[in-house]
Amino acid sequence: MVRLINKDNAKYLAMALNIVLKTQEIFTQIKSIDHPEIGPCIYAMWHGNQFCVYGIPNRGKVNVLVSTSIDGDIITHCANNLGLRTVRGSTARKGAVGGTMQILDRIKKGESAAIMVDGPKGPAGKVKGGIIKIAQMANVPIVPVHWYSPQFNFIKIPSWDSMRTPIFFTRIINIYGTPIYIPPNIDAEQEQIYKDKIRQSLCNLEAKAPEIYKEVKKEIPWKLNLNLNYPRYK
Repeated sequence: MVRLINKDNAKYLAMALNIVLKTQEIFTQIKSIDHPEIGPCIYAMWHGNQFCVYGIPNRGKVNVLVSTSIDGDIITHCANNLGLRTVRGSTARKGAVGGTMQILDRIKKGESAAIMVDGPKGPAGKVKGGIIKIAQMANVPIVPVHWYSPQFNFIKIPSWDSMRTPIFFTRIINIYGTPIYIPPNIDAEQEQIYKDKIRQSLCNLEAKAPEIYKEVKKEIPWKLNLNLNYPRYK
């Protein structure tokens, strides 16, 4: 069976996707709601909301964990060109240590991280333990984040995670939950309690997002986003 994405065409696919994302950036307006203004921290989101990292304030200091696969090469290229930093690694046993150590090193330097708590393969809506371990080792809080727009062109992709993405003119909010601090020494039962706390915070943000959007929608610009000056990382 021929693989659609391979080493021969990955570079060209990355270039094409980057053009699409750069074009969409011009039409996308995101307003942050209740950002805690703390740092460094670890932003927690569902895999289906992973594109919300674009709207995180000071995203030039946010590190996203990306796999070492060919697909990951494409994602890394695009994320870097949107001003995000990337860490190559895996949530699987192979590559997990290297990725974790890189994230810890970046946090030590004052940068933040973004982790999709139910990724990379799901099941959707189930918080995995990796974010708990990293937050403990780095001694930084976990900040839940959810994005939302009622517009019809804030579409849901038919994937396992029901990924959301904007198409053309879209006004979106990023809403943030109360920072969650993980004690250094917890047992398996306590770890589950904190997993549930993260999940509940994300669910609460999703539930209240429509009402918050109604309150702030007039504050979100309805114009082309031409202020695209941000740091780039290779």
